[in-house]
Formats: sequence, C-alpha cells, structure tokens
Amino acid sequence: MLNEHAYCPRLAYLEWVQGDFTDNADTVEGRFHHRNVDAETGALPAPDEMAGARFHARSVMLSAPIIGLVARIDLIEADGDVVTPVDYKRGKAPDIPEGAWEPERVQLCAQALILEENGYHVDRGVLYFVASRQRVDIAIDDVLRARTRELLAGLRASAACATPPPPLVDSPKCPRCSLVGICLPDEVNLLRAPDSTAAVRRLVPARDDALPLYVHSAGARIGKRGDELVVELRDGTRQNARIGNTSHVALFGHVQISTQALQELCARGITVSYLSSGGWLYGITRGMDHKHIELRRLQFAAAADPACCLALARRFTTVKIRNCRTLVRRNADAPPAHAIDRMKELVDAAESATTLESLLGIEGTAARIYFDAFATMLHPPDESLAFEFDGRNRRPPRDPVNALLSFGYAMLTKDVAATLIAVGFDPYLGFYHQPRYGRPALALDLMEEFRPLIVDSIVLGAINTGAIKPGDFVCRGGGVALTASGRSAFLRAYERRMDELVAHPVFGYRISYRRVLEVQVRLTLTCGTATSSPTTSPTTVAGPPSTSACAALATTCSTPSSAATCPTAGESSWSQRCTS
Repeated sequence: MLNEHAYCPRLAYLEWVQGDFTDNADTVEGRFHHRNVDAETGALPAPDEMAGARFHARSVMLSAPIIGLVARIDLIEADGDVVTPVDYKRGKAPDIPEGAWEPERVQLCAQALILEENGYHVDRGVLYFVASRQRVDIAIDDVLRARTRELLAGLRASAACATPPPPLVDSPKCPRCSLVGICLPDEVNLLRAPDSTAAVRRLVPARDDALPLYVHSAGARIGKRGDELVVELRDGTRQNARIGNTSHVALFGHVQISTQALQELCARGITVSYLSSGGWLYGITRGMDHKHIELRRLQFAAAADPACCLALARRFTTVKIRNCRTLVRRNADAPPAHAIDRMKELVDAAESATTLESLLGIEGTAARIYFDAFATMLHPPDESLAFEFDGRNRRPPRDPVNALLSFGYAMLTKDVAATLIAVGFDPYLGFYHQPRYGRPALALDLMEEFRPLIVDSIVLGAINTGAIKPGDFVCRGGGVALTASGRSAFLRAYERRMDELVAHPVFGYRISYRRVLEVQVRLTLTCGTATSSPTTSPTTVAGPPSTSACAALATTCSTPSSAATCPTAGESSWSQRCTS
C-alpha cells in the first residue's frame, strides 16, 4: 500500500482500510505480466550464507517488524554479499531524470529497507518495465530512504483516521485509477466546495457493460460450466450467460441454483436476489459483507440523531413530491391545476416540516393527490385495452396498473438494497422509514425520489405503447398478478429505463439510471448536507462537510424535470437477458 499512498493517499485508504478494490484494464494487464514472476522459484539464503553466492529467487515474502513493513518481492538477485530487489512494471520506462516515478521508487526502497532489516546488504534496486523490456537502476540513497520513511509515517497516520483523505483535485492520475468509480474525486470535491466553477469530469463509463440475469420460469435450474452460468428450463431448453458479463442474478419463484454457481458468484461479488413470483424480495446472497465498519458506525450514529433523521427525511420527501409533480405536468393531457398547485404547496410544507410524523402526513396527502391524477396519464394505444385505475392499492394489488407498480417498486427495492450492501451500508436501518423486522428501510429511503422517475414512468410507457396488454395479467382471489410473459415484458422495459442515459442535475454529465443509483449511494459517504432551491436545479447540494454523522451522510439528488417524460415507442431498444 506504500506505493498507492505515494500515488494518492485516498487510493491507499480505500484499498487498505475500507477494503475496496475493482479491476480496470491496467490491473488486469499487470496481473497477466506478473503470472510468471509470481510463481515462487529459487531459495533465498540466509545473510551469513551469502559469501560468493549468485542466485535468483522469485516471489519472496519478507517482513520487517521494526519498521513495520511486509512485502512480496518479485525477484531478488544476488551477486556476492549484495542483493538487489527487482520489481516488475507493466508499462514503459518513463523518460525522466529519476528513471521512474516516485511511487515506483518508493516501493523499491521499501523492499530494500525490508531486506536490510533482515540482514542483507542493498545499495540499489531495479525496475523492469515489461512494455519496453528495459531495466532501470534506482539508487537506494539517503534522500530516497528519508522520503520512504516519511510516506510510511503518513500512511500510518492516514490509516488511523475514521474518514478517508480528500480526493486529488483535477489530477491527471484519476482517469487511469481503477478505483475512480468508488472514489468519485470530482464529485466529492464539488460537494465540498459547491461554489467551485471547475468542470466535473465523467471518469466512469456512462453504462455498466455487465447485464442482469433474470430467471423467472418455474422449475428452472442454474448451474456453472466453466466461465458460464447454464440455465436449464423445465422442458430441457438451455441458455448460457457469461459470468463476467453478469452484474447480478434475480431468481423469481421456484428456481434452483447450484452450490458451485453460488460460490463463483459470491467470489466475484455478484449479488443473487431471491424473489417471489410476484416480486416480493425474500433475501439477497452476496460474498462476505463489506468490511467498511466505520461507515456502518456513522450510519447508526446518524440514525440515532433525531435532527439528522428529520433533515434527511425532509430531503427524501421534498424531492419525491417534486418528481411526482413533474411527471403529472409532463404526461397528463390536461394536467389538473388543483393537483399541480396543491403538490407545490406540499413541497413547501415538506421543506419546513418539524417532525417525522408531520412529514408522513404530508407525503400521504401528496401520494393521494398524485395517484388521483395518475389515470390522466394513461393512454393505451387501443381504447379497447381498458386499464382502469382508481387509486393506489396493494397486498395484493387489485388491478393491472397497481400490479405493475408493485412489481416495479419491488425491482427498484432490490437494486437499491443490493447497491447499499455492495457499498457497505446496512440496508435495514433507515432515517425516514422506521426500522421493522425484514424491512430494508434505508433502501426505501433512497428510492423514494426514484419511484416516479423510474417505476411510474416505466408503467406509463409500457401501457401507453402497448408493451403490456390485459392478457399479461392473471386475476385470482381478488388480486391481480403478472403472467410469465407479462413479467418478461415489464423486466425488459425496466432494464431499458435503467440503461437510459440522463444528465445528472448537479454534475452535468450523462450516465444511466443504474449508474445514478450507485453514484447516489456512494456519495452518501462523503458529501455535505443537501438543500434545495426552487429557482435553480431540483436539488442544490451546499455546505462543506461537517464532522457530524448527519452532515457526512446527508445527500439527495433528483433528475432534471426533462428526464421525467415517459419512454415512447421510438426509443432505441436495449439488449438484455430475460429467461422465461
């Protein structure tokens, strides 16, 4: 980690203290070039057995308890009583006077210090650059030794802190960093200094290359063969999905999955969700829980602070009502003026609410007005396709529109809960939704603002474009549920929406809704309190981070009003996998 600390203190903290890591092309290529040197070959003689010895020892693990360092040295060369550590690097040797950048030189010096504490004599090290096939000698002099010890002390001090160091500012190092999607340097810096005029670079892909795998055919079985998941349906039909191209797996109803497949998915950090046929989330399987205990301590401290909970709840409620109001204004043939005006009044009331109980009342009133106007946005292409809607109902939903809404909210809950778990939050402890056994309260908190933007918009688009038809539902015992074909159609519409690019209202760049969810959750770690200004964007994040748990956790962000329109039949299709 000393190399990482010299490169970027925040990178070292995220990897070593928080246990975050993700690959990019550089790390994968580096592992490939290390495949031979990482194989342990040769023996390292004791210092008193070195007289006249010449040898090569590969992948040698050594520790130095006095200075507090441990390293696996790629190669140790010996000639007489002098040993030389050799470190392999994937790229080309830089054309600079020092011969190599500081992080590489510091890493080599640290290896030399470890060898010296173990009794060996070292006066230089070698960096071997694979791309240029060039050996670069690095003198282990007093200046480099002092700098290495200075950085080592800085790394120890950083690791002892409860929060990571600030990101680098507009650094050219960030685009090639594998953890840039976790660190979010420009975004965090903007939230720390909201008056800054610096542009926010989009340093992560707008979309994730991996796709979700949905399996909802009763009796289906999932196994593993090589690097693929094999889905076998009841009739013997088989379909394959590459594990490396799978972002998460969702199993509906009576679907079986083998231990081998589960172990591989857990090892790769791929979430497996278990849902009923109707979309009720039973549970989530993932590898070992995130080790970021400081984040969960911060979350629990914030949840125990009534003022913090109220501030966050105001944000969740305010932005949700605004987005509902925008959806009605943009999609109703004749937006009911009384509903639009009343929801505007409720936005103001939510912003000034003084108790969680009053917020619940405000949210309930806004929801009733919103769903009273929901029918004015339903325009099936064929008037014979009757989709009656007379208000929200659930458990069970009693009409097709409510069945779609309930199923969509379940999918959104699953995605937000899985993202929270991946980042390190406890999804069951929220700030607005009160803890209750089995309720993912924090997921429900964070998804509030996205209900109209994602799920409600999908439902309107699916009905208004004819993607969902009355034949895609089954009525039983007073309740209405989706058929297998209806689930497939809705899941395709859901993934199209999640893959749709939208301009972030604060950072300006365009990313998919699924990426927005991840950015939203990750920024909850670091940004300051959120305030809203009706004369600017839907959400304006302001104020430097404070040391309080509330300020460190508080954030909310809605998408711009133009993104609230429903998808049309002319939208580009999105290729996703849905096994039915």
